[in-house]
Amino acid sequence: MKIEINGSSFTEDPRPGQCLRTYLRERGWFGVKKGCDAGDCGACTVHVDGEPVHSCLYPAFRADGHTVTTVEGLAAEDGELHPVQRKFLDAQGFQCGFCTAGFLMTTAALNEDQLTDLPRAFKGSLCRCTGYRAIEDAVRGVCHAEAPSAGEAVGRNLPAPAGPQVVTGTARYTFDIDVPDLLHMKLLRSPHAHARITTIDTAAALQVPGVQAVFTHYDAPERHFSTARHEHPTEDPDDTRVLDDTVRYIGQRVAAVVADSEAAAEEGCRRIEVTYETLPSVLDPEEAMHPGAPVVHDKDATMARISRPQNNVVGEAHGEIGSVETGFAEADAIYEDTYRTQRVQHASLETHGAVAWFDEDNRLTVRTSSQTPFLTRRALCALYDLPEEQVRVVAGRVGGGFGGKQEMLVEDIVALAVLRLRRPVKLEYTRAEQFYGATTRHPFTINVKAGARRNGQLTALQLRVVSNTGAYGNHGPAVMFHSVGESMAVYRAPHKKVDAFSVYTHTVPAGAFRGYGLGQVMFAVESALDELARQLDLDPLEFKAKNIIGPGEPMLSPGGEEKDLHIASYGLDQCVSIVRGAQTDPWDAAPDGWLVGEGAALAMIATGPPGGHIADAKASLLPDGGFDLAVGTAEFGNGTTTVHRQIAAGELATTVDRITVRQSDTDVVRHDTGAFASTGTVVAGKATLRASRALADQLLDFTAAHLQLPRADCTLAEEAVLHPGGRLTLKELHAAGAAVGVEFAADGHFGGTPRSVAFNAQWFRVAVDPGTGEIRILRSVHAADAGKVMNPMQCRGQVEGGVAQALGATLFENVRIDEQGAVETAAFRRYRLPQYADVPRTEVHFMETADAIGPLGAKSMSESPFNPVAPAFANALRDATGVRFTGLPLTRDRVWRALAESPRTSRPPVSP
Repeated sequence: MKIEINGSSFTEDPRPGQCLRTYLRERGWFGVKKGCDAGDCGACTVHVDGEPVHSCLYPAFRADGHTVTTVEGLAAEDGELHPVQRKFLDAQGFQCGFCTAGFLMTTAALNEDQLTDLPRAFKGSLCRCTGYRAIEDAVRGVCHAEAPSAGEAVGRNLPAPAGPQVVTGTARYTFDIDVPDLLHMKLLRSPHAHARITTIDTAAALQVPGVQAVFTHYDAPERHFSTARHEHPTEDPDDTRVLDDTVRYIGQRVAAVVADSEAAAEEGCRRIEVTYETLPSVLDPEEAMHPGAPVVHDKDATMARISRPQNNVVGEAHGEIGSVETGFAEADAIYEDTYRTQRVQHASLETHGAVAWFDEDNRLTVRTSSQTPFLTRRALCALYDLPEEQVRVVAGRVGGGFGGKQEMLVEDIVALAVLRLRRPVKLEYTRAEQFYGATTRHPFTINVKAGARRNGQLTALQLRVVSNTGAYGNHGPAVMFHSVGESMAVYRAPHKKVDAFSVYTHTVPAGAFRGYGLGQVMFAVESALDELARQLDLDPLEFKAKNIIGPGEPMLSPGGEEKDLHIASYGLDQCVSIVRGAQTDPWDAAPDGWLVGEGAALAMIATGPPGGHIADAKASLLPDGGFDLAVGTAEFGNGTTTVHRQIAAGELATTVDRITVRQSDTDVVRHDTGAFASTGTVVAGKATLRASRALADQLLDFTAAHLQLPRADCTLAEEAVLHPGGRLTLKELHAAGAAVGVEFAADGHFGGTPRSVAFNAQWFRVAVDPGTGEIRILRSVHAADAGKVMNPMQCRGQVEGGVAQALGATLFENVRIDEQGAVETAAFRRYRLPQYADVPRTEVHFMETADAIGPLGAKSMSESPFNPVAPAFANALRDATGVRFTGLPLTRDRVWRALAESPRTSRPPVSP
């Protein structure tokens, strides 16, 4: 067999049944990504004789005698980028970048006719981060990236530092490395929703050639922990073991097989014989709270930090401000209904996985796709009684997170194997495992009751919330508490009441997801207030604007007061003005006979979690006059790496290309809680700001002393310190310091408190075909109060991506569970993700504010764009059809059925 790959010949025969993707990756072409193994996502696209193919479906033996080109081979031999690579770099047509190679290879093969129909051209390619608009700009040759002068980086469209590596396929994600002597792990998973393992026989598995070990609950530590990663572990219940003798959902891991190859490990799993004693199960959270329901975790409530184990309540919140009974008595109109949101998968294209080994210093090293490397190290040390200095956790470039990787789902079992075998071990989830073995967004049931006077003043707001946390309580209590926080605090009402429950069921666990519970409850609150306004014959947006809190007002939620939360800048009024302006614009064209409507929703979110979020940074001057910036926060398309360089460049009066960033490595800095809860800019960025300022002070102080000048006469500039007598280059400055034993380095720290709030508003105009239930988005407008926008291009991408992901959750995404508790949608072709053709171009507007707490006036904007999308869409659908939809997703068949059954009088479409 002979295959030419990127100009080099390879003659090794593939293994029987091997696909071209694994054949290429085994030979070092790591730009070819694994996203689905089913031809659904396009991340593995390569060219065979110039034609694009999904290499995960293409048998490797078919490439015999053919020429294969991967993304690494697109560039010219002299290193000149392919025109498509240059366009993606100029437009910054990526975020995490895991899908980028596939889009590049697809785009490079398009002819002129195909370029005119991108929805069809990209129907086999998925992106979870960008919302596709940046990709469209790249294809069309739009240039967004800027190169500002020294010290002027903040507020400009700086490109991502890893951009050249992303577009050439040389950026290294978790498994894009060669590890000698590597073993592979596969997991045997439970077929039962609830059962006790009575016997487990591994003898046959150990006889499989290549199998090195099988681990069961007999090998696992006895101690319990939570897979959730928080700065304070006590936020989550200790209800999980590495391997347990009781299984609580279909898909829970039962045993781990480690072998020389994935095939041998899979065969080993098939040969394990397990005898189960099946136990009663409960799938519905309301039923789970009833007396006599099967108990999911029969544990000591105090030790495990479970609120009421006997009732399956892992956490609960109850509170009242004023008296809602009085408030409803004072109301002229009252609206009450129950809203439901579904399970949603994070669907990051890089699945969960880790590879671990002992380094040359005999330290356990874990390379993982994680948003929380420092917290993962802490958890592993606690679990296996290891000192922190003996464990290193590092995250490469992470291929998407969205909260799903704020967990320890793989590192614990991989570490167990490495500690026992003293050899490198790898575990990489399949796409199916990502659905039934990882986590989902929490499904919620929300009963909302709201009352108001005729003049539009709210008198009372009451919520009863039930969150289904699944079989384990990771993030369950925290998501529940957060869900009833800002969703109620953003509105001014004298009487408020909350009863909220986070409930165990025998289903796949839920976890952290973009918005952290706010999106679910805001869907209910914003929809209910829209309906209440209609009862009062008031414009819904004006009604909400009348009741939103203003600058300086207290943020009151009966779920609990957060004393460190402040309105440190206020742009919600500007957000409302943007939506008002959109409402007054001319109507967009709609097909004849279609119903047209519009709707808006508002949202507020804290710029960080309660209780503190720690970030450390270190800035250093290098011998060549450049700078080194070490930060702990991970990069997974959130753009923090770019922002940190911008902050440092501004403080150090240099250009971003002179700043090297090291990150996501527990060897780099003291501690970083992690990249979650919108903290990458507002917390880690503040640590970077403080480190950079301290380093600038060091450089100026030393120069003044070295030259015997007043400090005021010294000015930091690009590559030098300027003074009345001339300039001292940074290279000379470093040498002068080294001569007297001075190292120019400074640390920065921020504890994540106090915190501010960010605001968002979303508005849609939609058209609905009453005969089919089809919905078209005629216009999408998003207003975002992000404080000082550090990088408009990048921040706009976060908004566009958040809106696109939220539209998926609004319109069709749904992790379905069957009557036995099994996930039915364990593949992308059964779980509908937004494709290029599904996502409109959202008009993004940034408000003019500057935050008093965030670094240089910045606030967060990674999670918050998600939250107002579903209610704004539902409100627009209500406006168009007269039907109030109280459950998600708003699939076409559900819309058609509701319209067919509605007694409403159809109104004629509005002409443009």
